[in-house]
Amino acid sequence: MKAESRLFGNIDIDEEKIITLEGGMIGLPDFQRFALIFDEEKGQKESSIMWFQSMDDPGTAFPVMHPNLVKPDYNPTVNDELLAPLGTLTEENTYVLVTVTATADVKETSVNLKAPIVINTDTRKGCQMIVEDDYPVKYRIYEAVKGRKKEAGES
Repeated sequence: MKAESRLFGNIDIDEEKIITLEGGMIGLPDFQRFALIFDEEKGQKESSIMWFQSMDDPGTAFPVMHPNLVKPDYNPTVNDELLAPLGTLTEENTYVLVTVTATADVKETSVNLKAPIVINTDTRKGCQMIVEDDYPVKYRIYEAVKGRKKEAGES
């Protein structure tokens, strides 16, 4: 399927890769179809930052990442009723993302640990929800990313 994107221009998205959020994103209930776009220019299928591109609105794309990259012990408590529409979730088919808020001052860049996006990769259904735990909406990630790069021997 051909899709238009403000950030990436015209892109080709396999219909099998479309993720449906029946309730949309928080605050954007009408945007229900998304594709996860990786930065292939960096030579890796998955990078730290990916884009959750709306297929319903070319101008809407959210930078996202895996929460465990910045908070390895991230394990939110979620109401099972909210997850039921996604189908049976297992460790193998559950994919969790958090939105990233980038700022001019890189030290202020944060992720939203309070409202993750949970995706069942088997059904390609997802939802964004507010978790019950006391996770912050703005969890600053500069030090976590810097520490991870140092451990990997990068500068």
